[in-house]
Amino acid sequence: MTSLVRHITIDCSDAYALASFWARALDSKLSDDDVPGDPEALVEAPGTGLLFIQVPEKKTVKNRVHLDLQPQDRTRDEEVERLIALGATLFDDQRRPDGTGWVVLHDPEGNEFCVERGKAERAAAEAAAQS
Repeated sequence: MTSLVRHITIDCSDAYALASFWARALDSKLSDDDVPGDPEALVEAPGTGLLFIQVPEKKTVKNRVHLDLQPQDRTRDEEVERLIALGATLFDDQRRPDGTGWVVLHDPEGNEFCVERGKAERAAAEAAAQS
């Protein structure tokens, strides 16, 4: 039998606070066992969980691995606005005039993640390319 990814683990300064941001960002929930001050916190997201582990070191360089988000019921631009309202910050805007591209955001601890075109935007572009 093959292995499955059980969690994606992210080191951070405040596990509960960062996990709370990601739970809201992913419209998911924190594990019922997690409380403020815990050194670990789990976001129970569909597909795989995000496990946040408190470490003493600060983030100092660009992430070697990052998450790419594809909105399911919003446009890319709507999702970027929503995530910024939750506490993310804009880092790099790679949107192109033809609708392709992505937006790079930082979560509250400075970890990079990308927001791609939404599900409907991607489907519309694929349908137009086939016509």
